[in-house]
Amino acid sequence: MAVSKKTIIKNAALAKVIDSSLTNLEAATANGAKALALATKNSKQSSAEGKRLSKKRMTLIKRRKTAAAKVKKDPIAANKKALSAVDKELTAIRKAAAKNKTVKAANFEELSGLRVSCRRLSAYSKAIASADRVLNKPKKKTRRRKAA
Repeated sequence: MAVSKKTIIKNAALAKVIDSSLTNLEAATANGAKALALATKNSKQSSAEGKRLSKKRMTLIKRRKTAAAKVKKDPIAANKKALSAVDKELTAIRKAAAKNKTVKAANFEELSGLRVSCRRLSAYSKAIASADRVLNKPKKKTRRRKAA
């Protein structure tokens, strides 16, 4: 029977693999932090945009109500034109708000995934750091016993 020879990894190669893995973990942690910061910034921007659009929508609804009352009271062309202008603006704001809502939902999904990934990376880094502290402790010196 032929016995297959399995190569045993050398210490230098193993140390190189460990070092490159630690470097990759550090790079992933840095990239994750950057991505999380950017996603948080985008999320805040969309949230502010949503608040702005909501406020604008509410003011347009009030303006539409007053314009409709004017048209009902005095149906002249100027009043009808003002009402149609408010309606056009209101539909545009509603479309923008709908788009913003989808963007916010996508940002939320991405942000939650990034947060989970960054927590994992942080936990791995902390575990490796504490293991390194334990492994790199200096050896205790033992005293020689006196000859009896």
